[in-house]
Amino acid sequence: MMLLRTLNLLILSLGQDIKMSEEAHPWRERGRQFQGYLNELFYFPTWVKSINMHTMRNDMIAGLTGATLVLPQGVAFAAIAGLPPEYGFYTAIVTAIVAALCGSSLHAVSGPTTAISALVFVSLVGSFEPGTDSYISAAITLAFLVGIYQLVLGIARLGGMVDFVSHSVMTGFMTGAALLIALSQVRHALGVEIPRPDELVEFTVGLYEKFPQVNPYSVGIAAFAFFVGIGIKKWRPLWPNYLIALAAATGISIWLSGQATEVATVGAIESVTPKFVLPDFTLGSLRDLSSAAFAIAMVGLLEAMSVARAIGLKSGQMVDNNREFLGQGASNVVGSFFQCYPGSASFTRSGVNYEAGAQTPLSAVFAAFFLFLILLLVAPWFAYVPIPAMAGVIILVAWRLVDLQEIKHIFTTSASETIIACVTFFSALLINLEFAIYAGVLLSLGLFLNSTSKPSIGIGVPDPNSKRRTFSGSGIGSGNETLPECPQLMIARLDGPLYFGSVEYLRKQFRRFEIERKNQTNMIFIVKGIGEIDMPGADLLIEEANRRRRRGGSFHLQTKTPKTISKLARFKVIKELGREYIHLSKGDAIAEAVPTLDKSICATCTKRIFFECEAQPKPVPEEIKEQMHEAKSEASPTNVQPAPKLSAE
Repeated sequence: MMLLRTLNLLILSLGQDIKMSEEAHPWRERGRQFQGYLNELFYFPTWVKSINMHTMRNDMIAGLTGATLVLPQGVAFAAIAGLPPEYGFYTAIVTAIVAALCGSSLHAVSGPTTAISALVFVSLVGSFEPGTDSYISAAITLAFLVGIYQLVLGIARLGGMVDFVSHSVMTGFMTGAALLIALSQVRHALGVEIPRPDELVEFTVGLYEKFPQVNPYSVGIAAFAFFVGIGIKKWRPLWPNYLIALAAATGISIWLSGQATEVATVGAIESVTPKFVLPDFTLGSLRDLSSAAFAIAMVGLLEAMSVARAIGLKSGQMVDNNREFLGQGASNVVGSFFQCYPGSASFTRSGVNYEAGAQTPLSAVFAAFFLFLILLLVAPWFAYVPIPAMAGVIILVAWRLVDLQEIKHIFTTSASETIIACVTFFSALLINLEFAIYAGVLLSLGLFLNSTSKPSIGIGVPDPNSKRRTFSGSGIGSGNETLPECPQLMIARLDGPLYFGSVEYLRKQFRRFEIERKNQTNMIFIVKGIGEIDMPGADLLIEEANRRRRRGGSFHLQTKTPKTISKLARFKVIKELGREYIHLSKGDAIAEAVPTLDKSICATCTKRIFFECEAQPKPVPEEIKEQMHEAKSEASPTNVQPAPKLSAE
């Protein structure tokens, strides 16, 4: 007991000692914190020291593999974004290099992605005509704003906030985006002009009206590219299926004499060399694009972190969230000065990069370099690539974005995650992708806060089969309703956070205890499983202690974490309750609480569930109670016979 008391006092005084130390040298402490903050954000990458001839060789092989993969993707993703093909290549070259050198992941490869490309398109298509100079300028400015947002979040060290966004948000978003991407390519695959799929009613009506005008050659080429891509992925998974599908469909188109069949082609690429061009910094442009940029920035960060963590689980690398934020932000800001539109880490290219044996981020640099060399050779051939072939490849990309296994897993395991995924999906389909992200994130955070606002409170009693302080649940629904409880003292345990969001719920639980257990005026409140405590939570503890004191009882608090004790001291809980009511163990709390119980009730109690009850007055046996009652009855005035009257004689 004395050891527990001493340890209690040491922990309680620890917070005060640290506080006095910080007050003695505030500027020195802040200087050390700021220096550590800068070192954390802008450290020199450690992977540079591991570079040797072996890693260089592996990185070059992985880079060459990635370059052949991104060649058709650059054209396809640029088409999804409503941009000429060369802008997809610019993003695949510049963004990949900067993100690799500034991020923390050893294997993640950045550049144009399906989801970001779709977001760029839906963000700009309402105000600009795709492919025009104003549209291209807005897309580049969008990259600058996206990078600024990501840099700010990284500098503020908010990398952990991605953990609060449900994975179901990304599942619903990717599914909705995949469907919209596939529908957007229907007009190219059919060879007819129909409305965009963001207006589903007009799209459906237009498709019905223009269906008799469908070009069978376009449909055949698109279907051929689609099924060739599927076949290559199934039978030769290591081959670049998109590139082979595009080349095969182009060959079929040339054999059919594409011009004679009225099949449109991609056309010549003007230049494969990115040029230094300033984004549009006019106030009106920045203001109009700021909202869309924030949504794209969030999706880009979620996508990048998902990729980096997934690859990190395979490679065993711990990914630095804040560093990844900075890497993505820097890649988009720098890329915006070299004609790039927003990019992020790619699931496909990152996975291929790792499987190809990449050792360091130099593999992404080599991939960009090899892509540039390949483009110098094959760029003229893009003039012969049929647009329906591109449509078939893009539809294949969209089809692979739909994760049916994950959707089934969500629907069969969690009702709340199912709601989040459905709301995000239908928002993307019926409203727009930008709103879908906001809706999904807000809903997931709302459901999270709702769950944390109702923490679990369990009533515990000693396990009669255990010789130690092992407690089992009691009360309705616990499965141990028959276990005896002390008539004066209840033991409750909180599992969850004690913060402003859960205060009202806990206050109602305390009032319920007061009504249902009105004789148990004493309480031991265990906060061992607590996640967090703030000032409103601390005020609730003080309030409950005062209420029980007014009823003639007591309120004991048990916790053993130094962080919680430090906060209790800072919020004046220890001062208001008194140190004798703060305990490090259940045994200490029970040892203090039991001797203060009403002795007259203890004398008649037969429960005796605590070890300390042995020292309390013993209950009087029933037979002795009956004898005492009979003795009292015989001695009462009603049982005394009247004395005989004496005569005068």
